[in-house]
Amino acid sequence: MNTIFITKSEILKRYKPIDSKAHKGTQGHALIIAGSYGKMGAAVLASKACLKSGCGLVTAFVPKCGYEILQISNPEVMTLTDVQEKFISIITFDIKPQSIAIGPGLGQETETQKAVLDFLKSNSVPLVIDADALNILSINKEWLALLQPKTILTPHPKELERLIGKWNSEEEKFSKTIAFSKHYNVVIVMKGAPTSIIDGDTVYQNTTGNAALATAGSGDVLTGIITGLLAQSYTPLDAAMLGVYLHGLTADIALSETGTQTFIASDIIKYLGKSFLSITK
Repeated sequence: MNTIFITKSEILKRYKPIDSKAHKGTQGHALIIAGSYGKMGAAVLASKACLKSGCGLVTAFVPKCGYEILQISNPEVMTLTDVQEKFISIITFDIKPQSIAIGPGLGQETETQKAVLDFLKSNSVPLVIDADALNILSINKEWLALLQPKTILTPHPKELERLIGKWNSEEEKFSKTIAFSKHYNVVIVMKGAPTSIIDGDTVYQNTTGNAALATAGSGDVLTGIITGLLAQSYTPLDAAMLGVYLHGLTADIALSETGTQTFIASDIIKYLGKSFLSITK
């Protein structure tokens, strides 16, 4: 197992400053497929974080019940809706995104699972899979073969366990995750303290972040950040590395102002600008 630490020097090798002549059409268009009744906040957080990562255009695909929520919460985000009121049942869109995220707040309705299958069968766009989309794959493991090379998976520990099975030690966890990454040719953002990124035999261990990130919605924000970077033509590995580094850095920067207890997922988005500034100083 080859381990590389995700430090500022590693990030600067990969970070691409935005061109002074850029416009929204050159900064990428991302699609966030997310939300279900009672869980629209996940779609709100992911899509806003996606915009704040520098993505030029963001569209959210949500159930009908999420239309007004998205339009009011994120006026900069365009919104498409499913035919169903409370959950996603068929994924259709007439845009051409450069990256897609699927899963935050999605739910696991039978119709939603079928929609995910149909989407995976036809998708060729760089993809980030999170939350309930990961859980859907865990109960339909044969669908993993449909994933495009270097698809990014962002499981927290329980989602990872559902994908690869139980482990008895940290060594076994990493061994099984590496084997999974190699078998399906995917990049795995193994969320935790610290977060590690698995790409084949190589482990990239993040060096930013603290316990303030242990809060609801933190993962949805990370998914949005990574998806926004992916839309801006970062490679999947570089998008994941830059995403987890910036995500953790927001909590490090904010800690003296917010403390650990009061820091929430929206604060990650709030401090994202300072994170970007800190890596360019």
